[in-house]
Amino acid sequence: MNPIWGPIAGAFIVLMMLAFIGIWIWAWLPYHRRSFSELARLPMNDDDGAPDATIASGDRP
Repeated sequence: MNPIWGPIAGAFIVLMMLAFIGIWIWAWLPYHRRSFSELARLPMNDDDGAPDATIASGDRP
């Protein structure tokens, strides 16, 4: 293996770890709690099973 790939691979791993930690911190910021809670409840919302009125009438969004 070429000796240059070691430092490049190491730098790439560090960069990916920093990106992961940054996204993780962003996701846990307090001001995202309300929007994430709303998104988490989406599958639990009541659905009467009726198709969407705009699609049923032939109108496309």
